[in-house]
Amino acid sequence: MLGGCGGFLRVLFDPGTPAPLRRHLVEHSVDTTFEMFWSNLRNGDLLDRGEEGNYDLFITTDQQLLHQQNFTTRQLAVLVLLSTSWPRIQPRVYAIRDVINQMQPGEYREISI
Repeated sequence: MLGGCGGFLRVLFDPGTPAPLRRHLVEHSVDTTFEMFWSNLRNGDLLDRGEEGNYDLFITTDQQLLHQQNFTTRQLAVLVLLSTSWPRIQPRVYAIRDVINQMQPGEYREISI
């Protein structure tokens, strides 16, 4: 599982991930691509930078990512939220947390919203 036995993760949000989700992941360290000055990076470069920065999980809303990237060599887990709408995501926060807690390094998952 991500983060080993302790469960603490370094999480990176892409620009489309609703920032309020961060308040529901308080047991983890969450940064945004904006805060890291990585907003200008595109998918492959962003994933590389996330791995170089020792992030465990990248949360995105980019539904094309699976078709654009090869995840077989990645250590960074990727979670795709299939909506950018916080009002639609908010009721699914506990399900999102459960998925995060079950993910493995390099794993790709999508959550229908």
